[in-house]
Amino acid sequence: MNFKDYIRVIPDFPQPGISFKDITTLLQDGAAYKASIDALKELVKEKQIDLIAGPEARGFVVGTPLAYSLGVGFVPIRKSGKLPAATIEEDYALEYGKDKLAMHADAILPGQKVLIADDLLATGGTISTSVNLVRKLGGEIVGAAFLIELEELNGRDKLEGIDVFSLMKY
Repeated sequence: MNFKDYIRVIPDFPQPGISFKDITTLLQDGAAYKASIDALKELVKEKQIDLIAGPEARGFVVGTPLAYSLGVGFVPIRKSGKLPAATIEEDYALEYGKDKLAMHADAILPGQKVLIADDLLATGGTISTSVNLVRKLGGEIVGAAFLIELEELNGRDKLEGIDVFSLMKY
């Protein structure tokens, strides 16, 4: 299956010069969505994975069905203030300013093997922050899996030493 056939490309969104890759059209098609998760599972199945962690919101859309298909748990990574129990947090840079990501302080036990999952690897900022949170709790990153990778933005550079799995590359 050519997954790119299910991605809507929107020129000049959210600003001029950006070619936005919209995964909602893939998510709308049950067979394509299932096939994309199955394909990601095939890419990572040889990894020893205890948990999948995914940043909100689209990391949930990719990470939870992948965790389910692998029979492992899922850990949400959220914006600061969104999780109900004690958390750890980490700042990360946005295009204009900063934000914080958070994870429950008891979400990962030392030594657990964690795969990070998200819809898109662009600059790598969100994912490298997610990696830092997992490592703060003693988790071992075994890889990062994405539906889409925007190669020209060099997000892999922020994930040095981490196996990166992408279904589609632009």
